[in-house]
Amino acid sequence: MTRKGLTAPRKMIYEIVMASEDHPTAADIIDRLKTNGSSVAYATVYNSLRYLTDEGLIHELKLEGNASRYDARVEDHQHIVCVSCGKVDEVMTASPKEWLDRIAAETGYEITEEQLLFKGVCAECRASNKKMK
Repeated sequence: MTRKGLTAPRKMIYEIVMASEDHPTAADIIDRLKTNGSSVAYATVYNSLRYLTDEGLIHELKLEGNASRYDARVEDHQHIVCVSCGKVDEVMTASPKEWLDRIAAETGYEITEEQLLFKGVCAECRASNKKMK
């Protein structure tokens, strides 16, 4: 990646987010950097995540709790969180246009972005729950 402003630490952080399927938190990213033998200051990680988000290279997700999670998929999509184990998955099904049109008509807003969060119990947790019974 040759984008202006993509310093070596930013590139490392970007690559970690790109390789992740679990929507890592900043703390997860710091742990992965350490595991890879890299020493990056906490402030550098947080500032790099802000830069990558502002540049549209990644998305910041505010799902549950206080910690933001980061997603390399920047196309429109939603997320579903397992209420049992905390796993986060992608939802690629588009919101119904008629629903968005009704919301816009009701509120007078022009909808430019949507963030829906679904919650449920993932297949792994349901399967392990059945084994316990």
